[in-house]
Amino acid sequence: MSTAVSIDSRTHDGTEPAAEHLPGSVGAAIESGVLPDRVWVYSNYHCNLECAYCLTESAPRSKRRIIGPEHMVAIAEQAAALGFRAVGVTGGEPFMRRDMVAVVTAMAEHLPVTVLTNGTLFGGDRLDMLDPLLGKRVRFQISLDSPDAVSNDEMRGPLNYAKVVEAVPRMVQRGHTVRIATTIEEGQMTPDDRSRLCAMHRGWGITDDDHLVRPIITSGRAEDTGMGVRFERDQLPAELTIADHGAFWSPFGPTIHNGRTDTHLLITRTTLPLEVPAQALLGLVEGRPPGADASIGIR
Repeated sequence: MSTAVSIDSRTHDGTEPAAEHLPGSVGAAIESGVLPDRVWVYSNYHCNLECAYCLTESAPRSKRRIIGPEHMVAIAEQAAALGFRAVGVTGGEPFMRRDMVAVVTAMAEHLPVTVLTNGTLFGGDRLDMLDPLLGKRVRFQISLDSPDAVSNDEMRGPLNYAKVVEAVPRMVQRGHTVRIATTIEEGQMTPDDRSRLCAMHRGWGITDDDHLVRPIITSGRAEDTGMGVRFERDQLPAELTIADHGAFWSPFGPTIHNGRTDTHLLITRTTLPLEVPAQALLGLVEGRPPGADASIGIR
């Protein structure tokens, strides 16, 4: 467990009051917008799906590459102390880990948590496993790429669509906060497709603000399928991202192709104390022109 001091300064409604940070510090950079205010954590790399465009070539038999629970909680704790305002958990499929609910619960004591999940493991009574997260500062971001089962499942695998459209409305009804993430090839979705998809999530009680549409990135499995858009480092938001093998510029950084880990966006091999990669990232982004990271639309 981290030895960093944990300061719970949340107000009664769960928000963080403004804090004063020394000039040149990570916290000051976050306050000024030089650094994004969220840290990402790759909890694991194995997944029950094998999506056509997966950045990490995740699959059921992939190497697990798990970050331990104490390490994950320490990241959230130290991120809060540095001035970050949120943490995201991604994979792989985080809920392939049996300890994930407990880990996310502990992380949410320090910062609000967004968990990226394919939503296919919550069918029937299995949804009950998420009950401990009700009322916590936790939201789920679930992938749904098309309003049509055939188009969606071509990218994400058989029965993916059916499992997601069963799980999401039940999660919302239970009281969970859910976002929908749609990842598409340029020109793949027609205006009618988008309208129908938006009508679906609105019907579930998910607003347009909680529907994220983004392009496929040419990395991981998309390298072989010829999909997506290519990018330069500075086109990506510099969101500090921690994986089992180091700290990266972006959650699009710790990718895998042909079984080999990409390191072109590696910042440091050190992940804790978190201040080490955070300061390294700050040194790389200072002086960049505003808006440089918005050109390919993946915010």
